Amino acid sequence: MKIITWNINSIRLRSPLIYKLLEQETPDILCLQECKSISENIPFNVFKPLGYSHYASWGQKSYNGVAIISKVPFLNIEKIDFLNCNESRHLSVEINGITIHNFYFPAGGDIPNVNLNKKFDFKLKYIKEVEKYFKLQKLNKSILVGDLNIAPEEDDVWDHKKLSNLVSHSKIEINYLNGMKESGNWVDIFRKHNPSGKYFSWWSYRSKNWQLSNKGRRLDHIWFSKNLKSSNSYILKEVRGWDKPSDHAPVVAELIK
Repeated sequence: MKIITWNINSIRLRSPLIYKLLEQETPDILCLQECKSISENIPFNVFKPLGYSHYASWGQKSYNGVAIISKVPFLNIEKIDFLNCNESRHLSVEINGITIHNFYFPAGGDIPNVNLNKKFDFKLKYIKEVEKYFKLQKLNKSILVGDLNIAPEEDDVWDHKKLSNLVSHSKIEINYLNGMKESGNWVDIFRKHNPSGKYFSWWSYRSKNWQLSNKGRRLDHIWFSKNLKSSNSYILKEVRGWDKPSDHAPVVAELIK
C-alpha cells in the first residue's frame, strides 16, 4: 500500500497538481494539509475518474485544513481539536485495520521563545497535547503523517548551525517532537530507509532558484508504529518544480501488508 503526504497550500488552487500526482504516482492514500478551504468547497469529485472515490476532510476557511483521498474505503473518521483551539489540524481514518493520523502542526512564528512569541508557545503546547493523547493510546497498526513543521535531525536542514536558533529546527522543538515520537513508539520511516544524507521536503517561495540554492528543510513526515513494515520511503522533489507549485514536496511511504 502506497501512502503519500503533501502540504498542498490550497487544495482548490492546486487541484490540477493533485490530479497529476494521483495519475502519475497512483497512491492508495493521499493525505493533504493546509487545504485552506471549507470542506463543502473541496473539489473531491475531480479525482473520482482516477478511482479515488473515498475522501474525508476537516476544512477551515483560508487557513489550516486536512483531507484524505483514498482508493479504498475507510471507517471511523475522527477529528480531534487538540487544545480546543478551533483549528482544523487533525484527521484520522481506519483503513484495512490501520489507523492513519493526518496532522498539520502549527508553524510557530519567527522567534523560538515562549515569552516573546505566543505562536511558538502554542506550537509547543500543541505538541505536548498530542503526546499526551498517544500516551493514552495503545497503538496497534497506526501511521502518523503530515506537515509537523519541525526538521529534527542535522541533515534535515541545509545548515544546522545557522538554523539551530530558528523556529522549525530549535533544540526545544526537536526535544518536544522526540518526546511525542517516543510516547507512541513511532518509527520515522523516511529516515529508516534513508539514514544519512541531506533530504528536504520544503523550500521557501522567497528563493528565486530553489533548486540551485537548495536551502530546504524536511518538515513533512511519515511515522509507522513498530508493528508495521515498510519497503521504501522517498521524497518527490521534482513536484516542487511543477507549475504554480506548493512550497512543499510530497513524501511517500510504501507499506508491506
